[in-house]
Amino acid sequence: MHASGNGLPIQCVANLVRIVRGECVYDRVKGIDPVLIDKPSTIAKPLLIADARWLIKTYEPRVNVDQIDLADLLERDGSYKLDIDTVAKG
Repeated sequence: MHASGNGLPIQCVANLVRIVRGECVYDRVKGIDPVLIDKPSTIAKPLLIADARWLIKTYEPRVNVDQIDLADLLERDGSYKLDIDTVAKG
């Protein structure tokens, strides 16, 4: 999170996909499913994309998700990067 500007729709999306499910004490389903993080990218990619799409649709209704892509940064250690193209509803 940033010191300011966290109420912007795009920043809210960025914050949402950085949360691991179960991390928010009073909202246990908010965040990315941690079970998917350690799976091979061929299995996890469609599941992570679907999970991120659901997460954004559920928790950030001010945003339309155009496209989500999972970029493998370092497949050998399980790192990944979600590229999300969104449009704020106006």
